Amino acid sequence: MDTSTSKKLDIIIPAFRGHSQNFLMVLDGISEENALKRIEGRTNHIVWMAGNFLDMRYALGFILGLKEEFEFKDFFFQGKALDENLKYPTLQQLKESFHKISPLVYQRLLEVTDEELDKAFPMGMNIDFFPETVLNFVGMCIGREDYLCGQIGLMRKILNYEGMKYEFDKDLKY
Repeated sequence: MDTSTSKKLDIIIPAFRGHSQNFLMVLDGISEENALKRIEGRTNHIVWMAGNFLDMRYALGFILGLKEEFEFKDFFFQGKALDENLKYPTLQQLKESFHKISPLVYQRLLEVTDEELDKAFPMGMNIDFFPETVLNFVGMCIGREDYLCGQIGLMRKILNYEGMKYEFDKDLKY
């Protein structure tokens, strides 16, 4: 396993890699057609969920100093509501973006210092028990990724797919 510069990320590094695996496994086998289905017009579709996951990855990269722009940002930035009038990117396009940003973010997670993590990062939450720092934003992104993979997993079942299989790719290093 890779070692991070900051011990503060000892639980984040494996979580990030696990989420990378989960993201790919939870999307495995889902058709492009089904990825755009909503349940009773009340849910987001899988493409929106996957795009929001990627928006988190790009936000994480940004806070860690990367300059990469999410090419589909206009669809998903900061949890932008689903708009049925838009033509969303395909799952395949989103997977390509995932493979582009994820190794870059992973490398930055390994390199980031405690000083960088301790910097203030105003989020406007104004919660007394939640210091608005880079480290806490990293944690929020990781939490959001968990949430989105869970939503996609539930959608798999609703759309009559098998549950996610935990067949980890040992060659995926991010």
